[in-house]
Order: sequence, then C-alpha cells, then structure tokens
Amino acid sequence: MLDKILIANRGEIALRIQRACRELGIKTVAIYSTADSKQKHVLLADESVCIGPPESINSYLNMPAIISAAEVTDSMAIHPGYGFLAENGDFAEQVEESGYVFIGPQPETIKLMGNKINAKDAVKEVGISCIPGSDTALDDDMESIYKLADEIGYPVLIKAASGGGGKGMRIAHTKGNLQHTMDLTRAESKAAFGDDTIFMEKLLEEPRHIEFQILADQHGNVICLGDRDCSMQRNHQKIIEEAPAPKIPKEQREEMFEKCVLFCKKIGYQSAGTLEFLYENNQFYFIEMNTRLQVEHPVTEMITGIDIVKEQLKIAMGLPLSIKQEDIIEKGHAIECRINAEDSKTFIPSPGTIDLWHPPGGPGIRVDSHIYTGYEVPPYYDSLIAKVIAFANTRESAITRMGIALSEMIIEGIQTNRDLQTEIMQHNAFKNGGTDIHYLEKRLGL
Repeated sequence: MLDKILIANRGEIALRIQRACRELGIKTVAIYSTADSKQKHVLLADESVCIGPPESINSYLNMPAIISAAEVTDSMAIHPGYGFLAENGDFAEQVEESGYVFIGPQPETIKLMGNKINAKDAVKEVGISCIPGSDTALDDDMESIYKLADEIGYPVLIKAASGGGGKGMRIAHTKGNLQHTMDLTRAESKAAFGDDTIFMEKLLEEPRHIEFQILADQHGNVICLGDRDCSMQRNHQKIIEEAPAPKIPKEQREEMFEKCVLFCKKIGYQSAGTLEFLYENNQFYFIEMNTRLQVEHPVTEMITGIDIVKEQLKIAMGLPLSIKQEDIIEKGHAIECRINAEDSKTFIPSPGTIDLWHPPGGPGIRVDSHIYTGYEVPPYYDSLIAKVIAFANTRESAITRMGIALSEMIIEGIQTNRDLQTEIMQHNAFKNGGTDIHYLEKRLGL
C-alpha cells in the first residue's frame, strides 16, 4: 500500500490525481511554485511544499527539488501527471534510485519509447505499420538524403527523434528547402530536448489522429480500453478529443487492440500508456507512444466506466488489473473540449484574474478544472484551465450536450477559446465525423 504520494505537477491534472488518491485513502503532498500557492490542489492537500520560483525550469522541472520535497514529507511515491517530467526517463530513474515508487512505466521503457526511431523499430516487430521514411537517423550525407526524399515523395516531414508536444517537426516541400528544414529542426530539437537527432517521414496528406489507451500491470496483464479521435488540432496541439473514434470499422479496431496489447506485452510495459497513430486510406501508421497519463483520458473513462488514474495507482502498488479485456464494454460516446485561457481568434494567451466561474452541468456533463472565482491564471504555464466532457448514448447527442454545456459555462475576467469550441460543435464536417488533422487550420485560414 502506498500511504502518501507526492504529486509532481499542477493545475487540473494535479487535482485529478489528488481526488483519485483520496478515494483510495492515500494522503497527498502538493508541490508548488511561488506563483501557484493558491492552486486548489495545494489548498486541499494533506501537505504542501514550495519548490521554487514561477519559471518551470526552477520549479516543476527541478528534479532535485522535487525529490527533496518527497524526502522531507516522507512520501512513498511520486506521480508525475502529464507534461513537465512525466516522460523523462532520467527523472523516473532518479525517483527509483532515491527509494521512491515512480507512478508510471519503468525508466528504460520511457527511454525506449521516448526515441521515435527506436520506438518505430520496436512496433514493427509485432506487425504494426509505420509511415514510410528513413529507418535510421539522418546524417550529413545530403546526396543519399536527397535520393531518399525522392523515393518517399515530397512533401516530407523532418522530425526530431526526441520530439513531442508539436515541437521538432518541419515540412520540406521541395529539394530546394530540404537541407534548410533539416538544419532548423536539428537546432530546435537540440534547444528543446538536448538531442539533435532527426529522421524523415512521408507527409500524409489527410490523416486522422487516432490513439489507443492501454493499461498494464506488473504481472504481465495488458488490456486496451479502446480508441480516441484527437484530430481536431491547431499547431499540432489537440483541442477536441472523442471516444470512440467515429467511422473506424469494428474489425479493424479490434485488430489494432490486439496489436497494441501484444506490443505492450513484448516490451514489458507497466502502467497507463497510449499508442498514437495516423489513419489514412483505411491504414494505421504508428507515430509514437506516450508513456504517461493523457490529457484526454476522461473520454475513455466515460465510455468504459474505468477510472484510469485509480488503476494507475493500484498498478504502482503491485496489484493486478481488476478487469480483463472481455470485461470492457464500451457504452455511448464522449467528447472533450479543452478550455484554454487564450483569445479565440488570435490564440494569444490571456492570463489574469477570474472574476466569475460558473461551470456547466446537467446529465452526462463532467468538468475537470482547478479554477475558481478569484483564481489568478499565471502567465508561466500551459493555458489549459478546464476540460468539459459531454457523454451521451450517441455521438449526435453528445455533441448537442456539449453545445448546451458550452453555452452555460461562464468565465469572466479573462479570454478563453469557448467561442471557437462552440463554433466547431456547429460545423457540419465535425458533426459528420472523421475530419483530418489539417481540417481546423484550413477552416481558420492558418
């Protein structure tokens, strides 16, 4: 049993983890920067520790400070949430070497899947397809690189091996700008991830972004909780997610469930994880695995009835999964809108004080948020302030409920992207289902 857990994160996900801990009778320790002293999860925690100034590099990314906070509070485990250090294999390693349980996969697994080249090599062994491209890192031999690009066909995508979060990806449309694109991607990757390894992929024209949720325990049991469609994106950042993914043939879905489970068993995966794919012309192409809890996990929870965070905690305690694959019955449809503190049209962040917060309600509506009236949204972190989830028996009804929920929601004092979310709910293309990852940017003229 884990009696006390330190939550190495902030915002709505820290509050979400805290609530799961409280259900299981686990005490929580909140860490916070000086800008986050009035965070809801900090106010509700059994203990709290200030770990540094507002800048992430000196607080939520400060590994020694986080581990020291675990030491002084006599915590038994650390939950990284998502973002910050959640997929940092070195952090997971330091946590375990310091004598604490890391609530997530093993450090070596995080490192394996954190390198996209190694990850692609691993999934191919179980028959999962990857996007055509370079099988190895690109070197300085431009003659062979030009030849490869010609074989793949322009446009090509230059990607950082250690990339993530939409960073480290650039498109080369012609031979003339290929080298320049490579140089820019190398520099961006080095600055963002400390690794300038890059590779090349064919740029798919109209793909959808489909992902599969996995749970795996320490006893070799692995289950797939279904899929999600996360194609509604801007600048590679998800805005709306839904489960199950519409317009995917049942047989194909079940085949992918089996392949994802087989792969996770092969690498000895533990904890919650997500395999992400691009889907075009009835073909799935693997892009990466997120070795952590996803922002959009609530839509899967709504259609399966399974609390993914609680399962994560139980897995970390060494308990076997409480459900088998045959126990998973998907019911209805769920949609999640990410509510960001930003202008709906310019997408410029909008920090400031929330003068009034009135969350929506009604049947099938769930709101995951850490904000409250009087809360000050700081300018230092991601702009996500709330997730509104609508669940119903059908996709059409879920869209209707989401539209009503957005109309009921009141956030005064700052700008949010609510108007954009409302507009999308009214788009015929979205209502029909199956929009690709470029749809929103084309619609917005970006």
